[in-house]
Amino acid sequence: MHQTLRACLWMIGTIFSFTGMAIAGRAVSLDLDTFEIMLYRSLIGIVIVLVVSSVAGTRHQIGVRKMGWHGLRNISHFAGQNLWFYSITVIPLAQVFALEFTSPLWVMLLSPLFLGERLTLGRILAASGGFLGILIVARPDPDTFHIGLVTAALAAIGFAGSAVFTRRLTRTEPITQILFWLTAMQACFGLVCAGFDGDIALPAAASLPWIVLIACAGLVAHFCLTTALSLAPATVVMPIDFARLPVIAFVGMLLYGELLDPWVFLGAAVIFGANYLNILHETRPRAVTKT
Repeated sequence: MHQTLRACLWMIGTIFSFTGMAIAGRAVSLDLDTFEIMLYRSLIGIVIVLVVSSVAGTRHQIGVRKMGWHGLRNISHFAGQNLWFYSITVIPLAQVFALEFTSPLWVMLLSPLFLGERLTLGRILAASGGFLGILIVARPDPDTFHIGLVTAALAAIGFAGSAVFTRRLTRTEPITQILFWLTAMQACFGLVCAGFDGDIALPAAASLPWIVLIACAGLVAHFCLTTALSLAPATVVMPIDFARLPVIAFVGMLLYGELLDPWVFLGAAVIFGANYLNILHETRPRAVTKT
């Protein structure tokens, strides 16, 4: 099978995984708060990582190197994921996903600070285009404004920080170690935050399958996306990822009666265009100057 076709199939897995996680997140939101969801998701994730790494023979890779970077990576992800879980319960799913697509643009802005990468004119223009897309999606209006728009936008920044610190860690650390501390640290964060008020709710029996789905879908989604990027260029893979928006929009319409807002699609198209033009700019062949 051609590499590009295989990458497309892996991206279908990514789309279904993120969609499943959003549906499951809404299903348990009446039973558990976001911190409790993250606690139980992370505990299940620890078991999954340990079992899979034992079977794959990579469990010995788990160590205590670069714990500062692991901490920064997981604080960013924990904050972003909690904000995302809150956002999907209070605003239409399509709006959440559209704003989440700004994450690559925030990565461009954060990379010079933490990775030493250059902030080029092309990246600045792409980030500006992405911000325009945010304004189209959110359409700030005191009469219709909802705090969920802010939390969804902040979630994208949290995910961007997580991506930047993950990139820093992958320079020297194995993926098994990164995934283990991802689940272990966030289980601790979830325990502290969920128990801050002295009351941690146990999931109802009906919620357990949804929590397992959240835990599995999160790991599967990122594995599918990483695999797809290893098989085909980002210029091929990332446009497929934007198919998540119409998929989740129709899911929101069918399951929750959410309206299909043309402004959300227009804003997402602007955000997509900014991302895609930046990818084209970053991957174009550079002229070699002879000396």
